[in-house]
Amino acid sequence: MVTWQDFEQQAPELAPLVRARFEAEKHHVLATLRKDGSPRVSGTEVDFVGADLMLGSMYGSAKARDLQRDGRFALHAHPGDETMAGGDSKVSGRAVEITDEAELSAYAADLPEPPPTAFHAFRLDLEQVVHTAVGEGHLWILNWHPGRPVQRIQLH
Repeated sequence: MVTWQDFEQQAPELAPLVRARFEAEKHHVLATLRKDGSPRVSGTEVDFVGADLMLGSMYGSAKARDLQRDGRFALHAHPGDETMAGGDSKVSGRAVEITDEAELSAYAADLPEPPPTAFHAFRLDLEQVVHTAVGEGHLWILNWHPGRPVQRIQLH
């Protein structure tokens, strides 16, 4: 399991770029797997809490049920406008539900606004982070996997 903090330590030049994309907008796109294995895409919000990238969900929601059944996910940060200012970021890995009441309370206390109703909370353990940007007449793709250096790909 690789936390957001682990990622920051392993890829210190990439992590701020990705975090900035997730903090630039409130809503992002989450992909999960339905019971039959087909994909589901949902809008979601994420928060950086302590060492972790966290996702909250309304209690009993389809995306929460998907993640409880199969924690694999992909999360695409809101890409902004057509200029791609700041780049485009995606993370994927496994979501782990927080079920300990003390941890849930601490999570809720760290949020800008407490959840209005019962909720699920998931820690997002990272298996891949990709950031794409346009610069100097090229498309740049920065690709990270745990324990490996950031791969830099330049497309013309």
